[in-house]
Amino acid sequence: MTSPPSADVVKSLAPAGRLRAAINIGNPVLVQRDTVTGAPTGVTVDLARELSTRLGVPLELVVIDGAGKSFDAVKSAACDVGFLAVEPARAAEVDFTAPYVIIEGVYAVRADAPIRSNDDVDRAGVRVAVNKGAAYDLFLTRSLKNATLVRAEESFDQFLREGFEAVAGVKQAVVRFVAASPVARLLPGRFMEIRQAMCLPKGRETGAAYLSAFIEEMKVSGFVAKAIARAGQEATVAPAAG
Repeated sequence: MTSPPSADVVKSLAPAGRLRAAINIGNPVLVQRDTVTGAPTGVTVDLARELSTRLGVPLELVVIDGAGKSFDAVKSAACDVGFLAVEPARAAEVDFTAPYVIIEGVYAVRADAPIRSNDDVDRAGVRVAVNKGAAYDLFLTRSLKNATLVRAEESFDQFLREGFEAVAGVKQAVVRFVAASPVARLLPGRFMEIRQAMCLPKGRETGAAYLSAFIEEMKVSGFVAKAIARAGQEATVAPAAG
């Protein structure tokens, strides 16, 4: 078990005397809403609660509707910890732990489109809708050479409204979208692996070391796997670091 946190660790992770955790409600695998109260639930909330308990400080859940906004909250130190996919552009601005879960980025395309594989998406004339600032937005910004990437607050709505050829997203969300949208179909396979980790503002080295050890314990102990199962979600627990 992770050693009890020192006063320096608590000050580093919760300088305001409470743990302000950025909770991205836009990722349905990691965060859900309680059907009665509307309060956020899921593996990220469980991890934030466990961390605040160990630090001995109150928890403040800062619910944010999007990865880009969540990143900004941690980068600016408006929040003390966040839950984001590891990306080079983000790692230059915030510090990450090792991943705690791995999920998939996939495409849906129009049912009548000639696109049959992930490679077929990267062609001239293909418009791909993405949620602005999401991990797959950053990945596709680097990797797509011919298709046109279109960023939106609600990519599925944009795909339907504008008649785009493709939309990218987290597999579980895309599968649900396709099931409810006869005009769309899921492409087989994945175009990326999304490594979800905890993060904190730069310059908090003492807190970063403790947070990394905390995440490793949460994976090895089965805490993460149980939280995912309790939420009724499917995701792969990341292997131990090292």
